[in-house]
Amino acid sequence: MSARVVRRSLAVGLPLALLGTVCASGTAIGAQEWHHRPGDTARVTASALLGDVPLAGFSNGLLPGTVGDDRGVMLGGIGSDLFPAGRKGEFWTVTDRGPNGQIKVDGTKRRTFPVPGFDPAIVKVKVSGKRVEVLRSLPLTTRSGAPVTGLPNQADRDEAPYSYDAKTPLPYDPAGLDTEGIVRSADGSFWLVDEYGPSLVHVSAGGRVLTRYVPEGLDLEGTDYPVVEALPGVLLHRKVNRGFEGLALLPGGELVLAVQSPLSLPDKDAGEASRNVRLLRFSPKKRAVTAEYAYRFDAVGVVDPGEDDTSELKISSVVAIGGDDLLIEERTDRAARLHRVTLPRGGGILGSRWDVPAASPSYEELADPAAAGVPVLRKRLVVDLGTVPGVPGKIEGVAVTGRDTLALINDNDFGMSDGAGAFDADGRLVDSGIETSVTLLKLPRPLTH
Repeated sequence: MSARVVRRSLAVGLPLALLGTVCASGTAIGAQEWHHRPGDTARVTASALLGDVPLAGFSNGLLPGTVGDDRGVMLGGIGSDLFPAGRKGEFWTVTDRGPNGQIKVDGTKRRTFPVPGFDPAIVKVKVSGKRVEVLRSLPLTTRSGAPVTGLPNQADRDEAPYSYDAKTPLPYDPAGLDTEGIVRSADGSFWLVDEYGPSLVHVSAGGRVLTRYVPEGLDLEGTDYPVVEALPGVLLHRKVNRGFEGLALLPGGELVLAVQSPLSLPDKDAGEASRNVRLLRFSPKKRAVTAEYAYRFDAVGVVDPGEDDTSELKISSVVAIGGDDLLIEERTDRAARLHRVTLPRGGGILGSRWDVPAASPSYEELADPAAAGVPVLRKRLVVDLGTVPGVPGKIEGVAVTGRDTLALINDNDFGMSDGAGAFDADGRLVDSGIETSVTLLKLPRPLTH
């Protein structure tokens, strides 16, 4: 994780509909090429912060005895996504897997879990003035009511978990979830996406895992809840800690899932250098993937001027805005841009040669997917959040609150940072000072036509 919160200071917003073409590969023409009219800027209208809530008190209030020592960590990490809860200013959010970091030991990074008993939770919040209030919390549980935990699932696929100081190995948990996106269905149940599998998780209105949909061939056992291999096997090649992150609920009830980063095909280096990522369309009625879409990031220097590492690009939020239209967030930890796409008819690249791990070249290796015959989603830039004063870093959740208004939430990583200095000599957190915030944004153009 990164605690970087540097913002770009150029106060230039972007109109919803770009007044020109979008190239076939789906990359919008750079913002510097557009002429803006008065009022063509997005602006922050309000911002609210989550107060200090001790993590042990929060967790044990949901499932008594799950956290013995929170090491001074406060509730955070609820900014993995944001979904309107019906009433004005109220939203459903979801935590990720809990406090975690990285410490180098003998030159190798180890993944730390300082509060291993933490159970990911669905959290309903209300923006009230300058405060974010917790209204309700639902712990994620297995069929028997046990916590799912946020620990990694499989030794051969996930990072090995360690204690807060990276000295003591922790057990894997096949039921563990690194939850990210969240939507709520009309029947009151929730859908979440997870980074580990990657997986799509159906959760009851009370927080019990009903079904976890995973890639074919994952062979995940011992979860104490149903696991169905219903996703393309190519997703087994997801980058470590970069599974599903974005999730949208279409008006008809179907779901759109976004892989956070390019797959590691044919290898890790190819995935790190790639700008080609995948979205899936899933039918809850059919319990199956019905389409797979090719999406191409803008160059990293366009998303985040000054950044030159392509592997920093991620999709964190996918939001339905009517019909088959979506907002898709491309981001680094310091900057983010929202693009509008319209999903085409048909299955896209589902079941094509690009869905075969042995394909050479792989879809991820293509420098110009469109030229290779790949139907890449066309996109139009709505707003460059990195140019809007008052928007914090690491925005992971976006919600539509009106015709021309959005709510944004950041992931504060539970106040954690990487390195041995994350905790003091007594094993207490040295807080990063980054707060969980909900930011309200007004766009220069309506999202709906």
